[in-house]
Amino acid sequence: MGQGRLPARRGLGWCALLLLLLLGGSGSPGTTPPPRAQEQGPVPEGAPWGRGRYEAVKKHLGAVGALSKQYWRYLACRVWQEGCEEEEKRQEEREASWSFPLVGQDYLEILSAWYCSFSKCCETGDCRIINNITGLEADLSRQLHGQHLAKEVVLRGVQGFLQNPWPQKALVLSFHGWSGTGKNFVARMLASHLYRDGLKSDCVRVFVSLLHFPHHNYVDSYKAQLRRQISETLQRCGQALLIFDEAEKLHSSLLEAIRPFVAQHDGKGQADQQRAIFLFLSNLGGNTINEVALDFWRAGRTREEISLELLEQRLRLELQEAAENNYAHSHLFRENLIDFVVPFLPLEYQHVRLCARDAFLARGLPYTEATLDEVAQMMVFVPKEEKLFSAQGCKSVPQRINYFLP
Repeated sequence: MGQGRLPARRGLGWCALLLLLLLGGSGSPGTTPPPRAQEQGPVPEGAPWGRGRYEAVKKHLGAVGALSKQYWRYLACRVWQEGCEEEEKRQEEREASWSFPLVGQDYLEILSAWYCSFSKCCETGDCRIINNITGLEADLSRQLHGQHLAKEVVLRGVQGFLQNPWPQKALVLSFHGWSGTGKNFVARMLASHLYRDGLKSDCVRVFVSLLHFPHHNYVDSYKAQLRRQISETLQRCGQALLIFDEAEKLHSSLLEAIRPFVAQHDGKGQADQQRAIFLFLSNLGGNTINEVALDFWRAGRTREEISLELLEQRLRLELQEAAENNYAHSHLFRENLIDFVVPFLPLEYQHVRLCARDAFLARGLPYTEATLDEVAQMMVFVPKEEKLFSAQGCKSVPQRINYFLP
């Protein structure tokens, strides 16, 4: 499970041993009671222990030591699924004949429940993975504004993938839309609700095209490096999240390096290594998405009437017609390796106000409805005639509220 767990295990081991020492004389079935003063006779204060009392204490501590090892094996099986076969055999032997004193099973259940209460690892078997779908759904509903299609597709796709015990391939989502519409925001939200440490988790890798692969002269080196990093992440974590920002700027060789990791595979033996989620974030298709939204507005229809089928069809057509774009013409699209094309609609005035409200609340700052209007009015809206959509989405809203600080 990785080196990061060793300190936690040692700490838990000491906690378990301390708990056993404190509870060793609790009177559970089969437990040897500690030596009592009335059984050994009165001992003057400061006088050395008698031989009988010494042997009794020695015997009792030996039993506790043996029990702590047994507890540790059982706990490792329960929490990390390590050595479970051996533990099952020992359990059968204990049921037939108790070989040494045992503290009751109730204490083990309490200790295991306490551990999992703060690590949230019982369901996934990996303390780094929390898969909080309920929290994800709540935050998508509360914090992602104006994106009814993205909310539905992301939640349905991720939840269905995680519930599948033997996925045939990695889950691949391709986010499309203007800058500032929420693509990176949703990617961060996914990381925070699927992993205990969010983007900082060693199960998550983020690649930004121009940052990590800036020079095409070194594309062969980048390709080998990318393959190695993806492989290491999949081996290190049974459920990995890999995010590629500015996907439209990825070199064709890099896209080819990614292809084997998202292709369909056969057999259950590879399922654990392929349980990965790939997110591609791109501005491609933003104009088509905006045109559809504008057409609906001009026709007097609400944006919530825009269907995924209509928008995805139009979006895929634009990607096919994109001139000399590596991502649009990659094997990912040609071989239908992308499971969901997720459109992010342009944001309107009311959505910018909601983003401003969230920014004030996130910083614990007071605000008024008039203040939210002032922030929204500082943004640039397009097209020139209608002034309907925020040109930057909500991207610069957190910086704009600095103007209203006391």
